[in-house]
Amino acid sequence: MTPSPAARPQMTVEDFEQIARAAPETVTLEFIQGRLEVKPVPDGDHDEIIMWVLRQCMQHRPELALYPERGLKVEAYRAGRARVDGALAPVGTFAGQGEWADPAGVLMAVEVTSHDHDTDRRDRIDKRDGYAAAAIPVYLLIDRDDHSVTVHSEPEAGTYRSTSKTTYGADVRIPSPVGITLNTEALKDFAD
Repeated sequence: MTPSPAARPQMTVEDFEQIARAAPETVTLEFIQGRLEVKPVPDGDHDEIIMWVLRQCMQHRPELALYPERGLKVEAYRAGRARVDGALAPVGTFAGQGEWADPAGVLMAVEVTSHDHDTDRRDRIDKRDGYAAAAIPVYLLIDRDDHSVTVHSEPEAGTYRSTSKTTYGADVRIPSPVGITLNTEALKDFAD
């Protein structure tokens, strides 16, 4: 979704990319809904959850790879820049692409919430809407605040038409084009 005229972007995409290139490795920057966002550096549990998703995807769909911390052009007209926790795509999808890749081959975006003040707006709203606008078929949100797993699917006109939410421990069906079922019992190990 593009920002409303009242919510003018803080800068151009080109300016953001220049700033992001110059940022130190300890800072992760994103440009979502016309705003510069600072994404927290992941903690150990966050990394373990991403690795758990990676192993599950590789077991079920070995022809796919879960690319961690991949920069994607998102939102309407690709005007946003998101550093997705995991981008599930066919092996080789990002060959030859730069830091900010076209999301055309991405089957699923994966985000794990961080324990910070911006996670509600960033992971639950802005990124969801950006991934839907970029027509990424599935958005998987692993929410460490309420110990839930949410699957958004069927993007249409910048929104996901289908959403299902379950708690850690349940089987989570991820629809086509991913087409796998995750048993999330292991996520209980990362519940605070």
